[in-house]
Amino acid sequence: MHCRREGTVVNRTILIVEDEPSIVTLLQYNLEKLHFNTVTAYDGEEALQRFNEREYALIVLDLMLPKLDGVSVCKSIRSIDQQVPIIMLTAKNTEQDKVRGLELGADDYLTKPFSPKELIARIHAILRRTEKGKPHPSSEMKNGDLIINPQNYEVKFKEKLIDVTKKEFELLLYFMQHKGEIITREILLQSVWNFDFVGDSRMIDVQISNLREKIEENKRNPQYLKTVRGLGYKMEDYA
Repeated sequence: MHCRREGTVVNRTILIVEDEPSIVTLLQYNLEKLHFNTVTAYDGEEALQRFNEREYALIVLDLMLPKLDGVSVCKSIRSIDQQVPIIMLTAKNTEQDKVRGLELGADDYLTKPFSPKELIARIHAILRRTEKGKPHPSSEMKNGDLIINPQNYEVKFKEKLIDVTKKEFELLLYFMQHKGEIITREILLQSVWNFDFVGDSRMIDVQISNLREKIEENKRNPQYLKTVRGLGYKMEDYA
């Protein structure tokens, strides 16, 4: 993902969408201490208003919001911008809520209560990849009926343009660069999410499931992204 820039200055503004003032204050204090700028919104409608006013390096988005919930906010943001990273906050520690956020296009999630230190670590992990990411190949990559263009973040399957999120593209690009190799979830967390700590591998399973919906004719019998039981995943090589 390219850096969001304002002129030649790297964008370090984070949008905090959260209806609990104490959490907002805590996040603002910790982020601004690290020289991030913050913009806040306390309900879903205000969140979309703030989002439309400027560009952000990252968005911290609560799932449970007044007026318009985080699900609707995330959908609206992703319909406009597939690239801005989103970390979703949820008060519910259920698998369904976590999966829901990732399916909407969130890059990561945290369950309340969470430590500011963990959130900061995840923000740094995402932005570090954003600011220092490896340059993508300059030419398109082909594998069977699947074609990706790293320069303009386009994905085509059977000559049809496929709409993917930024995270889905990064995951697919990594698999295309390692066709035929068995890749563990831990490697994907380190290479695609850039996590320096143990993350929840469930987010990988959800993102791969999302990709299968888009690039497989039958996601229950995938021909491209295959599960290697007990090990991880593998992109079949049809080149």
